[in-house]
Amino acid sequence: MTSIDDAPQRSAAHDAVAEVLRGHIRDIPDWPQPGVVFKDITPLLATPTAFGVVIGALADAARALGATTIAGIEARGFLLAAPVADRLGTGLVPIRKQGKLPGPTRSASYDLEYGAATIEIHADAVHDGDRVLLVDDVLATGGTAAAAHSLLAAGGGEVVGLAVLMELSFLPGRDRVAPLDVVSLLTI
Repeated sequence: MTSIDDAPQRSAAHDAVAEVLRGHIRDIPDWPQPGVVFKDITPLLATPTAFGVVIGALADAARALGATTIAGIEARGFLLAAPVADRLGTGLVPIRKQGKLPGPTRSASYDLEYGAATIEIHADAVHDGDRVLLVDDVLATGGTAAAAHSLLAAGGGEVVGLAVLMELSFLPGRDRVAPLDVVSLLTI
């Protein structure tokens, strides 16, 4: 598994991407609940040059992993996955919350601290031979990413990795998505 912040993987380019992220993510204390520090990416989205650097780094990761399809997890994963897919000329698989997609779907459920959730893809979204890169904004506990991985694999796709803007290393997300390659542009 890979993290751009891991010492053996570091390069000047990786450090530059991590620095761009650090400069364009703001902390919102006590949101959405007391004791939580929310990592807000809207300053990144509002800055075209910084956003372009990040999308370029994610697209480079997709190329390196041989991805032929990009999958984005609702909602902030869509903001990253769509421009990566566009840059690579690949298709995009939206992974949605239950009940948001029309027509036949495949679903996977996972546990949350406070209950359970279900995500879905269109039944025909992934095909045998597709090499899918899963894209999201944050890897935290890994529950959503693990469910997305199983959902895409059940559809016939080979999930080649998970690419995220940032990984919260104090949470067990990386362990939960093993053995996926994880590309994290910034580890916190």
